[in-house]
Amino acid sequence: MNFFRNLFGKKENKPVIDNAVTAPLTDVQLQSIKALAQNRYEPIQLLVASGQSVGRQRELNEDSLFTCSSIIAGNSSNPPFGLFIVADGMGGHQNGEVASNTTIRTISGYIMKKFYNSLFGMTGQPVDESLQEIVQAAVMEAQRSVLRDAPGSGTTVTAALVVGQQLTIAHVGDSRAYLLYNEQRMEAITRDHSLVRRLEELGQITAAEAAVHPQRNVLYRAIGQGESLEPDVVTTPFPIGGYLLICSDGLWGLVPDDELRRIVYGAPNIQRACQEMVAAANAAGGPDNITVILVQLLG
Repeated sequence: MNFFRNLFGKKENKPVIDNAVTAPLTDVQLQSIKALAQNRYEPIQLLVASGQSVGRQRELNEDSLFTCSSIIAGNSSNPPFGLFIVADGMGGHQNGEVASNTTIRTISGYIMKKFYNSLFGMTGQPVDESLQEIVQAAVMEAQRSVLRDAPGSGTTVTAALVVGQQLTIAHVGDSRAYLLYNEQRMEAITRDHSLVRRLEELGQITAAEAAVHPQRNVLYRAIGQGESLEPDVVTTPFPIGGYLLICSDGLWGLVPDDELRRIVYGAPNIQRACQEMVAAANAAGGPDNITVILVQLLG
């Protein structure tokens, strides 16, 4: 009874003694705090957001995406790890959605198995192969899976592996990856495997002509198309504070690069930026599926 009496019984009002003294921060202190908050993050980390829409003129979504990131911080820590994939099933081919989904599952499963012990094992043993070898082998495994499980279909794929500040990308088709730098500069780091892009590179058509060319969606390289495949594999530093943008042509084909850049830097956060980019593509007519992944490296 004493327990409940003490718990629910009337208590004496005792004065609260508080010796704490507060004072407003000076302008110098506020500026110092702001500078620290803007320029330093511990641990180094990846912020990730994504957006997707079937568009306004399609009934089926043939795009697929995958995002995964991890941080292990403490006395024994690993660099930030991230894997981000966009695949765009080829319209007009049977089972395009099967090809894109098979591709992201195959690539993500292959790479995550390679890094499982390094990320989550007690010894933290590094992987044996180079990052370039791993992502290329993962894409080739996806090629075999699509040929086996969805013959006659096809898909693009852009897969980005982030380990620390190192960014490695494997790319097939015309989905794109961009880097956005702190000075608000935006640069495409993948090259479209399309007929129109090839004609533009050869100087036979201009960029303006390529944008409206009737064969701008024709690819000469894609997952599931032909027995042989040569994915592009590139490695580049991920700029601290910068962004990685991966998207299908349902976004970049309708929203100009300058507008994408404006949205990323003008949005209050990366989730809102993804929503606004998808909305911009739909506002432009939304003739295709739209997929976007936006990643920021803070450190």
